[in-house]
Amino acid sequence: MQTLEQLNNDELKGIKQLTISEDLCEFPQKIFELADSLEMLDLSNNKLTHIPNLEKLTNLKIAFFSYNLFTELPNAFKNCKNLYMLGLKGNQIEVIKEDILPHSISWLILTDNKIKTLPNSIGDLTKLQKFPLAGNLLTTLPNSMQNCKNLELLRLSANNLKEIPSWLLNLPKLSWLAFSGNDCSVQPQVDLEKASLEKLQIQEQLGEGASGMIYKAFCSTQKKDVALKLFKGAITSDGYAVDEMNTYMSIGKHNNLINVIAKIDEDEKLGLLLDLIPKSYENLGFPPNFDTCTRDTFANNHTMTSKSIYEVVKHIQSAAIHLHEKNLMHGDLYAHNILINEDNHCYLGDFGASSFYDNKAYEKIEVRAFGCLIDDLLNICSDKENTCFETLRTVSQTCMNEDVNSRPLFNEINF
Repeated sequence: MQTLEQLNNDELKGIKQLTISEDLCEFPQKIFELADSLEMLDLSNNKLTHIPNLEKLTNLKIAFFSYNLFTELPNAFKNCKNLYMLGLKGNQIEVIKEDILPHSISWLILTDNKIKTLPNSIGDLTKLQKFPLAGNLLTTLPNSMQNCKNLELLRLSANNLKEIPSWLLNLPKLSWLAFSGNDCSVQPQVDLEKASLEKLQIQEQLGEGASGMIYKAFCSTQKKDVALKLFKGAITSDGYAVDEMNTYMSIGKHNNLINVIAKIDEDEKLGLLLDLIPKSYENLGFPPNFDTCTRDTFANNHTMTSKSIYEVVKHIQSAAIHLHEKNLMHGDLYAHNILINEDNHCYLGDFGASSFYDNKAYEKIEVRAFGCLIDDLLNICSDKENTCFETLRTVSQTCMNEDVNSRPLFNEINF
């Protein structure tokens, strides 16, 4: 992170990435003097209400203006021809005017605003791949969005949608969809034993996700160590915490899903007690980065044999069959949400983007995510000259078929 003082003192010449968070109320004009080099601009966590036209920033690729005070999406980006990622999460945006975004956009983050309608010109963003919209006031989606043929990830949770349009189910690349917490959502109410925070001895933090923090805790009533997931708030970047809780409580027991023990619902705190997974398990992958957009990443030089990949995907297929028998879509089927041990046993976790559905067409969306998972793993495969690899590649391609109706259901996938 840099400072406004450094910027004003001309200490940042040639910089490619600029981050300033100092309660700014006005856009610093000195930023335009960095136009020859600046590729990423992050002015999140300020108090901006307006920004000037940014077309002079000809090299700008990524821009973040999250957690400011915009009530309207700024008309500042249209001529930023190289801009492919724009984040305006956590503002107070109510209005998005027509035709104010560059067609180069592939990643647009508008989570947690007050948007009631999207402009028809959204359909002109034909390169759009990733579009988080959770936590707004949308009642419909414009039909023009069916032109967004490259859209792969869409977050619609915690809006006011009356229905999910049928054309959405036929988008050729849509793989990761979340739509819980809408007027049209199917959300079973499930009861589960309640646990008290007073009965827990909270120990070290084990991890953190988009929706909450995970701790190791000793539960006196269970007389054992457990994992405690405490939600950060009633609404998360993926949707409502209570929807995620209901999902966890609905999934039942399966060898590749983490068992849920009890729920926490007291003093405005929501949480879950889950079985504690041994330390021998670690994340199979890492989330997408700025370059990969929708596809997972892996540690440098990390490889897997085709046999190991086969074992992993068979575990995940089994878990997916179990979930979809309950008409439940995980919504975030990725390597970074899979825990694996040295024996290649896996757990599929993190149900923050999950949604219940009443149309089996939704399953075929998740089947494409499964195909992407296999494809990602095959990219790090250490032995590609064998029958196992070719079988996995064929399955991946079948699952990723852009003709949605031609994809198999999970229980129809044969290895």
